[in-house]
Amino acid sequence: MSRPFGASRARILAVAAAVAVSALALAGCSSSSEQADSADAGYVTPGKLTIATGQTAYEPYVIGDDPASGEGFEAALAYAIADKLGFAAEDVEWVRTSFEAAIAPGPKDFDFNIQQYTITDERKQAVDFSSPYYSAAQAVVALEGGPAEGVSDLDGLKSLVFGAMSGSTSAQTIDAVVQPDTTTQLYSSNEDAVAALKAGQIDAFVIDLPTAFLATSQYIENSFIVGQLPLGGIADEWGVVLAKDSPLTASVSAAIDELRADGTLQQITDQWLDAEQGVPILQ
Repeated sequence: MSRPFGASRARILAVAAAVAVSALALAGCSSSSEQADSADAGYVTPGKLTIATGQTAYEPYVIGDDPASGEGFEAALAYAIADKLGFAAEDVEWVRTSFEAAIAPGPKDFDFNIQQYTITDERKQAVDFSSPYYSAAQAVVALEGGPAEGVSDLDGLKSLVFGAMSGSTSAQTIDAVVQPDTTTQLYSSNEDAVAALKAGQIDAFVIDLPTAFLATSQYIENSFIVGQLPLGGIADEWGVVLAKDSPLTASVSAAIDELRADGTLQQITDQWLDAEQGVPILQ
């Protein structure tokens, strides 16, 4: 026996409504799941922020080689960035890398690396950089009574034997600005360069100005800052390093930009980096 048309239509509409409700429910579950996945997208460990620094983290950027303390310019900045990204301090995990390994092509075991990296076009081919968080001058450090004492201009530097950390802006600045008569001696760390200076293997080494102040006042006896080097076309703006095409680059840059805009970045800079004046620029 055939059903009346009206009853059939009502049944069809009821089924359609049920299907629609089911579809909406599934869509809601999918959306919720996608949002949860999105919250952890790009992070090495879901729910954690993994930050890298050097095998040895130097003052004044990290105090006591303990970045987890939050003491020091870059340690404090790292936690400020973490806060802007929505991470509590206890959700930050630290790992160590060499300077060169962090900017080499390939996957990373960190979400970002903060280790006084100068932003350069060459490095951008292998990694991402955040917007800059500091601009540093390069300075020449030498021992009192050595060949660098009394030098007051670039011409006087040319005859010196220089040292610097391999791959650093300091090494590039020596070659571009000083153009010494002797090939610059390159070392795997600043500590090695300091050891070479003390051993008389080099006459001077180049490092960023804040570290130069700390080195000459605390770490290297009878040392002094000869002077600052002009930029020579090498802008020394530091940025946080991320994996190439990292999905976190934009959010980390936004966090740094917010810290700059609200004054936090300047407060951290003033607290941990001496705004020393009076070091001459060698011309």
